[in-house]
Amino acid sequence: MFVRLFTWWNSTTIGSSFTLWRRRARLVGEDEQGNRYYEEKDPSLPGSEGKHPRRWVVYHGIAEASRVTPDWHGWLHHTFDQPPSEAPLTRRAFEKDHLPNMTGTPLAYHPPGSLARAGGPADVDDDYEAWTPEKA
Repeated sequence: MFVRLFTWWNSTTIGSSFTLWRRRARLVGEDEQGNRYYEEKDPSLPGSEGKHPRRWVVYHGIAEASRVTPDWHGWLHHTFDQPPSEAPLTRRAFEKDHLPNMTGTPLAYHPPGSLARAGGPADVDDDYEAWTPEKA
């Protein structure tokens, strides 16, 4: 209970759960990573009659926005009316699978020769010559 009260990175907090309950949000779907998506029944903001209801994502694990897949992102931002759980987007042959942003993690990309590369820097081509200024 203590962890859920104060740690937002472990899913939803008591405050978020209360907001979802108070706005009568319904669970719309879940993605491959376990993130859950909610939508309120009726628009609750003042002057929002006839407009779009609010939508939320509750992250499973670390709250990182790049973990939301493109189809769910489109639904969250009202680009698509139906959630991907009801009307999934068609995948084209050239599309790659969604990957979250790995910057700052051990899985981040490091080019050959980088000191941060796993196992140390790799040998780089010997055709590189460092620039040195000419002496006048």
